[in-house]
Amino acid sequence: MNEPKTSNRTEAEMIAAILGGETQVFHDLIRPLERSVYLMALSYMKNEADAEDVAQESFVRAFRNLASFRAESKFSTWLISITLNEARTRLRRNKLVPMDSLDTPSDEDQHVSPALLRDWREIPSEAVERGEIRKLLQDAIVCLPDIYRQVFLLRDVEEMNINETAAALNISVPSVKVRLHRARMMMQKQLAPQLKAATQQSRRRWFPWS
Repeated sequence: MNEPKTSNRTEAEMIAAILGGETQVFHDLIRPLERSVYLMALSYMKNEADAEDVAQESFVRAFRNLASFRAESKFSTWLISITLNEARTRLRRNKLVPMDSLDTPSDEDQHVSPALLRDWREIPSEAVERGEIRKLLQDAIVCLPDIYRQVFLLRDVEEMNINETAAALNISVPSVKVRLHRARMMMQKQLAPQLKAATQQSRRRWFPWS
């Protein structure tokens, strides 16, 4: 018996097929989102095994509650919201971190000034491809406080738009803008001296006379 074709189905068509009984299509629906879900789970749990558990449970919850999905937002946004809720629930239950760290900072309505430093994304792609530079970027992301890391991952890594990010995190659009600005500034502050040192070391490796 031939497998049903899913590659040319839209998101809405796949969801309709799943609800109609083609449950195996769910794997095709979530496959492009597995990395995003895991990264968001990891941003909370800080532990790969716990993040995998949260991601797995989020997929199960999404499957069980798919009939309640109302296409008012993208499926990915809905799934990320489920993931964040699952992570928060586990943290509350295990009392791993104080939950007030997840609240909106009181000064998020303040004016956001333009960044004075270079945008961290201006790092040349060939530099990012080097292992040591990539590790610096990953470590800098891990060091971001939770509320800033989540926005940073959704906007600059997963490339969700502002409205999608706000919906996924259940915060306002202005809060997304402020948190993203601060996350980028934190990245710049941490990466600037490290990137300079890594670049100089690399230059000495290839051009010892410089």
